[in-house]
Order: sequence, then C-alpha cells, then structure tokens
Amino acid sequence: MTTTTPRPASPLPTSALASSTPLTSAPVTDTVSINTPPTAELPVITARPGGSIDYELFLDCVHCGLCTASCPTYVETGNENDSPRGRIYLMRAVRDGRQDLTHEVRRHLELCLDCRACETACPSGVQYGKLIEPFRVEMEQAGQGGVAKTDDWFHKYILFGLFPYPDKMRRALVPARLAQRLGLEWLLVKTGLWRLLPSRLGRMATLLPKLARPGPPLPAFLAAKGKRRARVALFTGCVGDAMFRETNWATARVLQENGCDVVVPENQVCCGAIHFHAGSSEPARAMADTNVEAFDASSVDAVIVNVAGCGSMLKDYGHHWPGNGAAERSALADKIRDCSEFLDDLGLIQPRGEIRLTATYHDACHLVHAQRVRDQPRNVLSKVPGLKLVELAESELCCGAAGTYNLTEPEMAERLARRKLDNIRRTGAQAVITGNAGCYLQIARAARMEGEVLKILHPMEVLDLSYRRLPIPS
Repeated sequence: MTTTTPRPASPLPTSALASSTPLTSAPVTDTVSINTPPTAELPVITARPGGSIDYELFLDCVHCGLCTASCPTYVETGNENDSPRGRIYLMRAVRDGRQDLTHEVRRHLELCLDCRACETACPSGVQYGKLIEPFRVEMEQAGQGGVAKTDDWFHKYILFGLFPYPDKMRRALVPARLAQRLGLEWLLVKTGLWRLLPSRLGRMATLLPKLARPGPPLPAFLAAKGKRRARVALFTGCVGDAMFRETNWATARVLQENGCDVVVPENQVCCGAIHFHAGSSEPARAMADTNVEAFDASSVDAVIVNVAGCGSMLKDYGHHWPGNGAAERSALADKIRDCSEFLDDLGLIQPRGEIRLTATYHDACHLVHAQRVRDQPRNVLSKVPGLKLVELAESELCCGAAGTYNLTEPEMAERLARRKLDNIRRTGAQAVITGNAGCYLQIARAARMEGEVLKILHPMEVLDLSYRRLPIPS
C-alpha cells in the first residue's frame, strides 16, 4: 500500500474547509464545504438516511485514523469531516438522530470520491463502500427542500440521458470529432473559451480525448487462437465503447491470443454505475437486471471487464439490491473478472513483440481498492519484451476522475489531477498505463491543460501491440 502525507490545503475561492480537529466528539459541521457559498441560506433536511444499512457496519470503525493518510479529500483539505472516519461518524450521527442532515453534512458526504482507498488501509476491515453508497442513495431520495440533487438538467440530459447509451454518445460526438479535425479543440483550450460555456459542459469539452473514427462493432463471437483454454463474455460498456472502442477490440484480440472464445452479447447495457453513484438506484437496478439477462453467466467461465469502475459496479450487483432477483445478480457478479486479473490467473501466453517504452502504471481506485486487483496488471505487463515500468509515487491515490466526480466536483477533482500529474512528471516516464477510461480522460486533461503531450495506454493495448508486433503509435 502506498501511503501519503497530508499537506496544507491551498486557498480555495469558494471554500473554507479549515477544521482538522480530531474526532473526540461529533465532527465539526459549521465549516462550509467546497463550492458552497458561505452566506447560503439552505434548509435542514430532517429525513434520516441510513436506515437500510446494517448497523454493525458502522460499528466496525474504531476511529483509529489509519485511513486518513490514504483518503484523497483529507490529504488535500486536512478536515476530519472529509476523512473516512469523519464521514462514518457523520452518517452514524444522522442515522441515530444526533445530527441533522444539514447542507454542510451533505457536502462532506458528497465530496467523497468513493475511491475506497480507506478499505485498503483499514486494519479493522471496515466496508466503507457498503456505508457511503447506500447512504448517499437514501440521502438523494430524501432530497433537499423536496428537490433531488439529480433533478437538474445536467443529470437528466447528460449524465443519465446520454452517457449510459453508447449509440447516442457516438452521435453526440460527431460535432466534437469535426471540431478536432478543424483544430477548434486546441483553440478552445488555448484561449480559455471553454470557460464561457456552462461550467460542467465546458469541463466536458476539455475532457474529450482525441476522437478517432469509430471502428466497427465487435462481432457476437470471436474464436480462440490455438488451443481453447476458456470461454468468456466481454462487457463493452457505454462511455468506454463510445470513446475507446479500440480498447475493446484490443481486449478481445488479447483474449483470443490466450486461447479464449469471446462472446459479445448485443443486448448488454451500461453497468448502472453512473446512476447508482449519483444516488439514483432504481434505474441502475433495471440496467443490472438487463445485464443479467444479456449475459448467461452459466455458459461462460468469466465475464471480462476492461474498465475498473464498471468492474467494481458489476462485482457488487449481488450486494446493492437484496431481495427479488438478487440470486441471479449475484450469479453474474461471481463471474466478473477484470481483464488483467483473469489473464494473470489463466497464465498469460508470452507476447513476443518488443515494446521499447519507459512507462509508469497508475492504479485506478476501483481496481486496486474496490476489486483488490493490484499486482495482476503489473504481472502481465512485466511479460512484454522491452517495456520498462517505473513505480509511480502515490499510485493508489485517486486522480480525481471517480466516475463523473470530475464533472460534479470539479474543484477537488482539479486539485487531485494536478497532484497526480506532478507525480507522473517525477517518474520521467514516456507514458502512463492505466486500466480505467475515467483515469485516462482525467490525466490526459490535466496534461493537455498545461500544454503537455502525455501518452496514455490501457494494459490491453500494450499487450495487443506486443502480440501483433506493432510499435506504440505516435
């Protein structure tokens, strides 16, 4: 585990997160969180979220504080309310009726990236994800002044209405692809014109990667090469397939090279993480149930995922919605494997093509913390001839992407992205390898906004190039 040392919080234009008082009693709640105007007159919410959570999960936390150095928001702010133990204390106090669900309390909980680094650090085995995720769902259902946070136009039309649907995403990206060809993307960033757009749309525009012409969709079946070793299904995702279809192709080819028949169900849908992490549980469950029908878990050895956030969500299907259909969701969850995890367990067939590259590996939070997949990507990459991996300081500290967090909490996301980029620079590496589309977008944006060109690759892309004996594209 990589540990970090908290640094003093830098001044924020709309923030007054200054408290670092140890939790000997209820955490301080009279501070104002990021993006909250100090003079805001906001209602107290009297609903009591957390009622569905097993109370023993709260009691697992002994408030030792060993999680704090691994928590990105605490590392940045030094505020106990923005640490895992502080948030657990707040959630429990709200559940017990000792603390009202004020706007300030909500902000401390909303500012959590749900990266789950605290779970890796915790000696008591606190299952933080099983606390913060259902609590925020119930907090969202409670609303604020009778209005849910996700009722705004951005959630309705962009996060919920566009992102989970790859075909709609591809159509929406046509103007962006044209703008990139004309060089307007460079102009937008260089001149700062993106700041004239509505804030979240402006940030979306600067997050877009270089959009290649979308390749053909994967066929429903790809046969194994050589001796057949396994039959797997491939989860293609939503944003991942719309923006990074070439990574899905690379993953399928690598699986074929390793003796896997690959099935690609056509009626699969978004994993539901976009909705669920925003507190919208029912649409996420509907997507989960659609995926249960799409993937016949009993007919494959594994369902392969190449996006860390999707893999984490899919592996938690059996936990999120107990009751009707839970057994079927659990059966699918039990078959979910990250691509590196699966290949390392299977035994990677040695790739032969030399990749002359010095790279560093960034641990995506939902891979290393939520799925506990840390060594496997490094193991498979170590078999690529010519590839040199340089260790990245604070590799396990979140880059600030966290699904859609970098759109909904841009201030904290920006701070974490700059921190990550500084650490990448110190490695002297030519490229960054990471197993999550959101991390790719976040790190690439951080470099682009500072006028740097940084090559970012998925582990499956590196393996695919080695198997095909192709060089890293310029």
